Amino acid sequence: MTHLEKAGFSEVDEQASVLRLLATHAFDKFAQDLSAEDNQWLQRQSFTGAPGQFAWLQNGDVIIGWDGKDDLNTLGHLPMSLPEGLYTIDSSVTDLQLIGWGMGCYQFQRYTKASRKPASLYLADAAQRQRVINSVLATFFTRDLINTPAQDMAPSHLQAEAEALADQFGASINAIVGEALLDLECGAIHAVGRAADDAPRLLDITWGDPSHPKVTIVGKGVTFDSGGLNMKPSGGMRLMKKDMGGAAIAMGLGYLVMSQQLPIRLRLLIPAAENCVAGNAFRPGDVLHTHKGLTVEIDNTDAEGRLLLCDALSIASEEKPELIVDYATLTGSARSAVGAEIAAMFCNDDKVAQDISTNGVEQDDPVWRMPLHKGYDYMLKSKVADLVNSAATPYAGAISAALFLQQFVEDTPWVHFDVMAFNTRNRPARFEGGEAMAMRSVYEYLETRYGKS
Repeated sequence: MTHLEKAGFSEVDEQASVLRLLATHAFDKFAQDLSAEDNQWLQRQSFTGAPGQFAWLQNGDVIIGWDGKDDLNTLGHLPMSLPEGLYTIDSSVTDLQLIGWGMGCYQFQRYTKASRKPASLYLADAAQRQRVINSVLATFFTRDLINTPAQDMAPSHLQAEAEALADQFGASINAIVGEALLDLECGAIHAVGRAADDAPRLLDITWGDPSHPKVTIVGKGVTFDSGGLNMKPSGGMRLMKKDMGGAAIAMGLGYLVMSQQLPIRLRLLIPAAENCVAGNAFRPGDVLHTHKGLTVEIDNTDAEGRLLLCDALSIASEEKPELIVDYATLTGSARSAVGAEIAAMFCNDDKVAQDISTNGVEQDDPVWRMPLHKGYDYMLKSKVADLVNSAATPYAGAISAALFLQQFVEDTPWVHFDVMAFNTRNRPARFEGGEAMAMRSVYEYLETRYGKS
């Protein structure tokens, strides 16, 4: 299957059925202009022009009820609802609506066969087709990584995926594995993953012209989180294959940046580890030495993601890039604050935060800025080390985690996303399972800021 076919599109239009968007408010006038036979056809199909509905006319055209919005929902429900076959649509359709179509074609097929093929949509504009396909495939790549269980997505598997990504786009990659992390003074990454059979590692990908503006993307890669010695209950552990969702989104964003050839010097840092229980597991009360030189007392071994990120963010800051962005499935507190379908965003630069928020609205990829409230720094104080990894209070957990990370970022514009990385329900274009949250909003920000090659 070609990339074009995988994304649900075609470059030929032979015998294609025509899709026609119909705004709900325009239905009555539309019906008045139809023949009596076509009106009977619509009545038999109970079509009223409501968003999400579709119906056939006698000539084979398909009428799509539409709320008039430019979002993923416009076409995202159609690929798996329409009969298999080829369709075409008016050229005024937007990139975002087409991305919704492509995202609606996704099926995770690693362990089972697809029940059917999605419908295919003809796109005449080659440039538009490529832009849309790159965005869709970046999303598919991210979803596949998250949906793959830990048995097949351990740190070494994640490294193989990163190496394949680097090879695809001619990037360079360096992997620091196991005890070599200690030589790099990444004691936090090492501690989190040292109890697992599959060694912890830091994956470092670089791409692009060194003279271009430097942008570094960091992603939390906990391939499975048992909670360590502060073990999670069974319900809390059930979806922990997705705890590398931050790494998956970072790699998906890297895919999109490289496929679109943005004129930036991209660096991807993926700290990867499995948080296991064994005789050498790190313990509550242990004090870890981090890359920045700060010591961290462990209050809770289930607050491990920030330990991976702190070493990686310290390394990212050394180059003094123009921007650092990190993604992590970090706290339940963020889910309590914004739910499972919005990315909680923390940022130390007001303009960057506002621009990404605006792009989130425009790209139907919602983010919500949360405060880096310095008054909560007291929550990070330790009596025996520079910091504690988890606050004793149950309040403001997402904020205190972000404040912890900020300790490891030097004077650089920085954005931290605390995400679910997983859809808990089916919606048009967004199926239950792994999701590339806040990926397109950041990509659009980067493209607007740095332009195209």
